[in-house]
Amino acid sequence: MTAPQPLTILHVDMDAFYASIEVRDNPSLEGLPVCVGGPERSRGVIAAASYEARRYGVHSAMATATARRLCPDLVLLPPDFDKYTAVSAKIMGIFRSYTPTVEPLSLDEAFLDVEGSERLFGDAEEIGRRIKNDILRETRLVASVGVAPTKFLAKLASDLDKPDGFRVIQRNEVREVIDPLPVSKIFGVGPRTAKRLEALGIRTVGELARQPKRDVARRFGASGVWIHDLAHGVDPRRVTARREEKSHGMERTFAEDIADREELQNLLFTFCEEVAFYLRDKGLRGRTITVKARFSDFRTVTRTKSLDFATNIGARIYATARELLGRVETRPLRLLGVQVAKLEDVRQPFQEVLFLGADADASSRKDFVETADKLARVTPSLDKLRRRFGRGTVLPASLLGSTAPEGRDGTPADGVGDTEA
Repeated sequence: MTAPQPLTILHVDMDAFYASIEVRDNPSLEGLPVCVGGPERSRGVIAAASYEARRYGVHSAMATATARRLCPDLVLLPPDFDKYTAVSAKIMGIFRSYTPTVEPLSLDEAFLDVEGSERLFGDAEEIGRRIKNDILRETRLVASVGVAPTKFLAKLASDLDKPDGFRVIQRNEVREVIDPLPVSKIFGVGPRTAKRLEALGIRTVGELARQPKRDVARRFGASGVWIHDLAHGVDPRRVTARREEKSHGMERTFAEDIADREELQNLLFTFCEEVAFYLRDKGLRGRTITVKARFSDFRTVTRTKSLDFATNIGARIYATARELLGRVETRPLRLLGVQVAKLEDVRQPFQEVLFLGADADASSRKDFVETADKLARVTPSLDKLRRRFGRGTVLPASLLGSTAPEGRDGTPADGVGDTEA
């Protein structure tokens, strides 16, 4: 009989991360229902809610207007992502002081695999407690920690005793811990799947685990096999130190619908420059450009084009994005966004002489290559200025004097939010 696999996986999740930072920096907010997000008048949404606010039913991703109705005394603060990112970097540094195998999921949570670190710091449970104490001492913030043999169980454990939780799930207690939980606790079981399971009389993890796998697979396909395995605590995924990014984008829902095409083009240019800066910062470039547009009736359309070559230059991304926007019907837009996909490492070689295709004349090819070389030479210097003095330090001339409207939650782009539990 083989010995059970030792516990080596941790999931660390900061409690009400953005809101907790704001309370930490302003102690007069202690005990108040504090939220971070955008204002009601701008179709704002809640990015993070303190536990005091949650007692009123307020939660992240909720419309700010709804949150205000539930909690009239809500203290609403605008987000400060530069501050949150700096705190996150310090927390990730604490993780990496114990193990190099850290898989960040967002600014406020990560998986860690501490296999091989035991001789230096003790077993996984001791490492988890040390990390929790280090975070409190160095940031004055509270984290919840889960320790388990798999990623699914570790994430589940960190959520069981929030806030300020610490939970270990041993292999011999998996059934005891997870059987009574609702099936919605299983990663991959959303509201729709939960309703389908409930219609079959399956409401708890234990009830799902007792179903024959073939029956679950027949009803739910490949996802059925996955959720059935998780119901048994089986999760073969490993903690990976670097998560492969497949795409990166930026979008914004406007406080008021925008019909002016020039204004929309300027906003799109801003988005393309931001996305390009991010890609360069991460050493990536991409080939597929997608523009997303949503009309006032909430109908959403996308337009996509793949380039002959990968790029991380804002002007090149914008040239394609503007063309795609031109293929969207001329109506007021509620949302506009751009995404770059098919990402690759910039260290992969490519042949610039092939960019324009075989039918390009020699003079066009020469002009293109010369322009590409100039952009490639000047962009690193501009990025240094942006990193040192702020992203608004260097702007294209066409954007001078323009002010982009805020997103619903006051963030630079919708979809950037606290993934707290």
